Amino acid sequence: MIRVAINGYGTIGKRVADAVAAQPDMKVVGVSKTKPSHEAFVAKSRGYPLYIADLSKKAAFEKAGLPVAGSVDDMLKAADIVVDATPGGVGEKNRPLYEKAGVKAIWQGGEEHEVAGFSFNSDCNYREAIGKQFARVVSCNTTGLCRIINAMDKAYGVEKVRAVMVRRGGDPADIKRGPIDAIVLNPVHIPSHHGPDVQSVLPHINIVTLAMIVPVTMMHMHVVQMDLKTAASREDVLGIMEKHPRMGLVRKAAGITSTAELKEYAMDMGRPRSDLWENGIFEESVSCIGKELYLFQAIHQEADVVVENIDCIRAMTGIEKDPAKSIAMTNKAMKFVAIK
Repeated sequence: MIRVAINGYGTIGKRVADAVAAQPDMKVVGVSKTKPSHEAFVAKSRGYPLYIADLSKKAAFEKAGLPVAGSVDDMLKAADIVVDATPGGVGEKNRPLYEKAGVKAIWQGGEEHEVAGFSFNSDCNYREAIGKQFARVVSCNTTGLCRIINAMDKAYGVEKVRAVMVRRGGDPADIKRGPIDAIVLNPVHIPSHHGPDVQSVLPHINIVTLAMIVPVTMMHMHVVQMDLKTAASREDVLGIMEKHPRMGLVRKAAGITSTAELKEYAMDMGRPRSDLWENGIFEESVSCIGKELYLFQAIHQEADVVVENIDCIRAMTGIEKDPAKSIAMTNKAMKFVAIK
């Protein structure tokens, strides 16, 4: 049984904790918060031991009815591996804590590749992660791009990728971010960071990405164009997507033409937190013109990296060396079957 600590119980951390708890070979030994919050009460209701970075705040937690199990240092002593889900930029500062404790650590895509020196995606480099001390699970957008690019590269070879990221302005619970009435180039310069991030996992891929943020909270949308090395048929490409355990096909018959409707669909299906762990590829958009492939895919920024974290835990601890088996185990434990 792998003992997993979650340092940072927020948007990603709370989802990873629930995913860990669902696995037959893992156990949540603790989660951390910096101050009392509704998420801390959720952790209590789930039965996750609650740890805090600053023990001087213990009284505030206990006054709120939140028992404190100890410090983050104490939590690390009980763990084999820690998933750092703290805000971007904070995780890098935590590395000395993990080194001192001698625990394996996983960071999220909000940190730079250099924080771990290895960036992870289940499809692309699972075996390379086996036994690693440190790893970084790439961001939601990079995860979605890696999945589709790697699948097409295996089948046809990828000459180059050009993709536009239409990014949500903030998560649903984030009341401090915008834009309210603007489309913001993010960044103005080209390429955006997403292409180089893909190359941290797939260094041989020629990719250029552009990005903008829009005033929505639901999901990101990718406009993807690939030049393949050999011609592909639409039917064969759709067949690859249908077989992939983490690619969903949004069928024309469903009448879904937006991220809002897609999220509603996930909620109606009973997904926890209406999460979409898969790429939401719009079937009608998939087009093959000779060696050119075009598609739209929706990416749920709060969710698609969650399953990747679980696979990364298995790879780093060496409990499962076959990526396909880990992916299947993760999905089964979470009752996750990609929409088709």
